[in-house]
Amino acid sequence: MNLREHIWHWLQPIYFLGQNPITLTGAVITTSTALTTIAFWFYEIVLPGPPHPYIGLLFFLIFPGMFVFGLLLIPLGIWIRRRSLRSDRTLPETYPSIDLHLPVVRRTLEYTAVATLLNLLIVGTASYRGVAYMDSTSFCGTTCHTVMQPEYTAYQNSPHSRVACVECHIGPGASWFVRSKVSGLRQVWAVTFHTYSRPIPSPVKYLRPARETCEHCHWPQRFTGDKLLVRTSYEGDEKNTPQTNVLLMKVGGHTWQGSIGIHGHHLSDTVRIRYISTDSERQVIPVVYYTDDAGKITEFSSTDIKSTPQQLANGEKRAMDCVDCHNRPTHAFELPENAVDKQMSLGHISAELPFVRKTAVELLKVNYSSRDVASQRISDGITSFYQQNYPDIFHAKRSLVAQSAKEVVAIYLRNIFPDMHVTWGTHPNNLGHMDSPGCFRCHDGNHTSADGQTITNDCSTCHLLLANGEKNPKILVELGLQ
Repeated sequence: MNLREHIWHWLQPIYFLGQNPITLTGAVITTSTALTTIAFWFYEIVLPGPPHPYIGLLFFLIFPGMFVFGLLLIPLGIWIRRRSLRSDRTLPETYPSIDLHLPVVRRTLEYTAVATLLNLLIVGTASYRGVAYMDSTSFCGTTCHTVMQPEYTAYQNSPHSRVACVECHIGPGASWFVRSKVSGLRQVWAVTFHTYSRPIPSPVKYLRPARETCEHCHWPQRFTGDKLLVRTSYEGDEKNTPQTNVLLMKVGGHTWQGSIGIHGHHLSDTVRIRYISTDSERQVIPVVYYTDDAGKITEFSSTDIKSTPQQLANGEKRAMDCVDCHNRPTHAFELPENAVDKQMSLGHISAELPFVRKTAVELLKVNYSSRDVASQRISDGITSFYQQNYPDIFHAKRSLVAQSAKEVVAIYLRNIFPDMHVTWGTHPNNLGHMDSPGCFRCHDGNHTSADGQTITNDCSTCHLLLANGEKNPKILVELGLQ
């Protein structure tokens, strides 16, 4: 039997058994979803732009699933009909021959061959497009709207807003890709049945090590030099009196002069610091292990945190990396005082308006029932404050009042999400020690070794205070910054 005869011998039962409702239904589903999907791809090419997240969910995930389902129905129908004919003892020993002289038979076989090749192309393309869509920022941030709204809003206002979510949360390589998709199945289940946590727990328990993600762009061991920080805050008095702090942060790694900064002390080419935390947010750190250049390990135990051996054994044992300090590098939430100070220093909230800082902070701290209610009451609150207490200023500077009210509402909407139980201070920020303990989790002066060494809490170790609460710091004039 030659090759041609083998092919005909194989096609005859498929052609005969394929004439059943299940197989034909599968062919209809496959063909219709294929044509619809191709039409949508063509639409994307002609009118480029990111699809609506729910439309993308339909065309990149649901339709390809229906397409594959239709393909599976085709052999299923053939198998069921064969089984039925065999049970009825009507399965032919020799299947009817395929007469290629009949036009309808030729067209059917030609259509089947072309459709099979096209289906392979569609499945491959749809699989690739589906995975690409699931890895898109739009899918991560907006598909599960309520769940991810706080994180996505913070992301859009962060320094990493142009970095795709998967670059940090997954990174390159097959192993973490597979792990993320398996985790995604659990998350889909949680969203479907509303069993997800409110708020989303932080830190992320199974986040890929920072050295495999953050350090593709950042190289902390090689940071050199110092960083000048200028922070302006405002008093709650009528004049919104400004106070400026100027700090020189010693953020460098190992410099050519031999000095070592914050990154040089905490991160190295090898693991330098390990610790144990006994709470889920890594805020309680009773034990720190430090490895010096000679490889000697020193254990520092807190004299304030009383932990039992069982708590230490069950605690999280972790090698320190970037996210232990930069724990909210992209999804950072503000506190009301800091947020208002920042917008005032940028001129978005006018310091010309009496008591604007005090009024804004007070309105932001009210516990509103919803974001819509908060937007209305904050805006009305600022407007009515100046209408009642400073009518002349209100009429003369109405545009500044409206602009300031708009910015205060924006602060609230960036940071408060009642449906997800996200409010002021829900997620501590470990960068520094002003908003939450941060550095002082270890640098509290109470972590001591057996030989009497102590993890320092001397301010000058990390920064030099060049101006403290000054209205017009002289140092900024000397540096030509004012």
